[in-house]
Amino acid sequence: MFGISPLGWVHTLGSLPAIPVAFYMFARYGRIVPRSTAGAIYLVSMLIGALTVFLVTHVPVGNVIGAVTIVLLVAGYAVGWVPGLGRAGRYIETVCPSLTAFLLMLPTVTEILRRVPDGHPLVTELDAPLLLGAQGSLLAALVIGLGAQIVHLRRSAARIPL
Repeated sequence: MFGISPLGWVHTLGSLPAIPVAFYMFARYGRIVPRSTAGAIYLVSMLIGALTVFLVTHVPVGNVIGAVTIVLLVAGYAVGWVPGLGRAGRYIETVCPSLTAFLLMLPTVTEILRRVPDGHPLVTELDAPLLLGAQGSLLAALVIGLGAQIVHLRRSAARIPL
């Protein structure tokens, strides 16, 4: 079904929980919160997807996205345990996981449009206007979302001295 191998299904179903969990945290907290139950679910699900992408991707950019996602996850989740970073740590802890959400959604949207409906996908070429528009919308959401997160961090930092 949809031309997905059994390992591809492990990759897809393993990373799938990260999508609603990310939307939940963005709606509730305005960011992905690493030190929370939802943040732990997000981390595990993202690691499953990022690690298995090396086994299922057929294009080099998939490997790059997987590697960058792992680096950003480690940075965003580990920075809270590094003493002495102050405000920089808060920015890293906010921005890095947000970038992983973008890196999750970019191939997700691309693959959905290239596979659904089964046998007659909405997009057959990587330069199709529908696909480019969807990817552009994701990029716009990233820029607006990161901008809002940074403004919020700057404002809250001005109220709370370190």
